[in-house]
This record gives sequence, structure tokens and C-alpha cells, in this order.
Amino acid sequence: MEWPIQEVARSAGITSRALRHYDDIGLLKPTRVGHGGQRHYDGEALVRLQRILLLRELGLSLTAIADVLAGQRDTEGALRTHLRLLEQERERLDRQIRSVRTTLTKTQGGESLMPDEVLDGFDHTQYKDEVTERWGKEAYEQGDRWWRGLSDEEKRDFKQRQFDIARDYARAHAEGLAPDGEEAQAITRRHYDWVAGGWQGRWPTAEQFTGLGRMYVADPRFTANYDVHGEGTAQFICEAMEVFAERNL
Repeated sequence: MEWPIQEVARSAGITSRALRHYDDIGLLKPTRVGHGGQRHYDGEALVRLQRILLLRELGLSLTAIADVLAGQRDTEGALRTHLRLLEQERERLDRQIRSVRTTLTKTQGGESLMPDEVLDGFDHTQYKDEVTERWGKEAYEQGDRWWRGLSDEEKRDFKQRQFDIARDYARAHAEGLAPDGEEAQAITRRHYDWVAGGWQGRWPTAEQFTGLGRMYVADPRFTANYDVHGEGTAQFICEAMEVFAERNL
């Protein structure tokens, strides 16, 4: 089956103009262009559009989305990763919904409000306990002060560096390169420097760097964030980080 551009745009909640722009930049080509230039899309095109919209919700630019999709060959694996991310987001939203309901109930009943109930699901410092446990309270506080002190542009640049590194890892993995090879280790050097930048120039020890890599695999939240570039990327990164630490730290 095929659907005209107007129907696809309406179902996706975007404009026909946006779909034409995706076509112009090569991000999403129509399956067929009919009489009068009318664009039509089949099921495969709809799946690609779904992936584009999911990546947009993660905050990726159209250029970054094109890079991600170009590096992914396993559509089902990519959709499984997206599903994990959506389930995590649903859990966070469920917590916020419960929090707001509790606030309404207690406010209407004249009951006392507790911060843990009112603010559940809204905490941007959700990894505080994990960071404190692994690397100490001072490490968390320094990192938190550093991040708060960055301008919006500096934050965007820092996130872009992380995205570029993750994309290059995924590309190396997709090409079948070894995690201990020269190219993968060059990416890992950039990764190490990026981590040190986030730690205000404090260079991670071998134990800290390998521990971070293992967390990418052990914690599904981190795994999903890296595997969105291609399934198996998080494991590849973990192995590359272990090699780098053994050789250099």
C-alpha cells in the first residue's frame, strides 16, 4: 500500500512542507512521485519516518539523524533500542503523573505535602547517587557546578562532541573494525579527553575509565543511548575503553 503526502503528514503531526524538505535533503525519499508531482509513501518509508521522528524527539539535528540512519543496517535492532528509550521515558512520565495526582489529592484534602512526593520524576540530578557511590561526593558536586556554569552554546558543543564520538564508534563497529585497532583506539582517545573535559580536566584513572565503560553495558539507560547509533555499539565502546585503559593509564 501507498499513502499520499497529505495523509502521511497528517498522521505524523507534521506538515507536507516538512516531508518535502526531508525529500530535498535526501533524508526521506517518497516511494513514488505521481501525477502533478504528488508524493506517495509505502510501509518502508513510514518506518523510516517513524525513526526520524523518534530521533528528533531525542534532540538530534536533521544532519545528525541522517548520519545515524546511514550507519544503521538493522532496522529491527534500531527500533528495539528506540522502544527501550520510550519505555524509560514512559516510566519517567508515569512518575510525574503520580506526583501531580498526589499533589492534587493532598491539596484538596488539606494534607501536608512531602518534597519526595511532589517532585518525584522531575529531578535532573537523577544520577547523583550513582556518581557519588562510584567516584565520591566531591566528583558529583564539581561536575554539577561545572555543568551549571556552562552557557547554552557550550552545553550544545559538549553534547555534540559526545554525539560525534558515539557516531564514530558505531561506524567503526559497523565496519567490523576491532576495538583494539588503531582507528577505534583513536576514537577512544577522543572519548577519554571528552570525559576529562566533563571532569574539569581531572584525568580518569584506568579503574574509573573502565568502570564507566562497563556501566554503558550494565545500565540499560546508557546502553540505549549508545545503541541508538547501532546495536552493539555500547559493548564495542566498553571493550575499546578497557583496551585503552590497559595500554595508556
